[in-house]
Amino acid sequence: MKHIAVIDYGMGNLRSVQKAIEHVASAVRVTVTSDADEIRQADSVVFPGQGAISGCLAALQKHELRETVLEVTRHKPFLGICLGLQALFEFSEEGGGTPALGLLPGCARLFPPERMRDAVSGRALKVPHMGWNQVHQVHAHPLWTGIAQDAHFYFVHSYYVECSDSRYIAGETVYGLRFTAAAAHENLFALQCHPEKSQKAGLQLLRNFVAWDGSI
Repeated sequence: MKHIAVIDYGMGNLRSVQKAIEHVASAVRVTVTSDADEIRQADSVVFPGQGAISGCLAALQKHELRETVLEVTRHKPFLGICLGLQALFEFSEEGGGTPALGLLPGCARLFPPERMRDAVSGRALKVPHMGWNQVHQVHAHPLWTGIAQDAHFYFVHSYYVECSDSRYIAGETVYGLRFTAAAAHENLFALQCHPEKSQKAGLQLLRNFVAWDGSI
């Protein structure tokens, strides 16, 4: 039986992620775990999270999981969700600048108040960006299989990813400005949105992840 490990480092609605994956793949064993050995032995790994990047990285260090995360990103199908996307980049503006895991080029920035206007109506946009928005698929990827172009996904975030190399951008969303909503590199795929809360499109993406062997 295929085993998917959801990394538990004390941040994020992990049970929702677990239940969503179990819903789309009843024959798969899904565990929420902070055990490094169990994460290493899993077939695929999910790295969810919400809140502050500084808290995320501190929690990884506290649970002695930072090196485990870096290790499994090298060779296992790996799905980052929300903070699990931002943490893969080089740093975040949060707290005056917080170094992250440095696996992808770019950073997480706070939505700038002066640019938070709807392009059509001109109305002010609230931060955090919360609710449904479209994700435009920039290039084909196995995890986009069966998902319509510009499908709606659910977002909750105040910081957005600015990827400095377009080769890694798998999806984009517009909210006051255009930002990286999904990033991909080899066996890594990560989303700013929450597939576990995104109904049909999100469940299809999780279904695709369960079947994915990490190749493109």
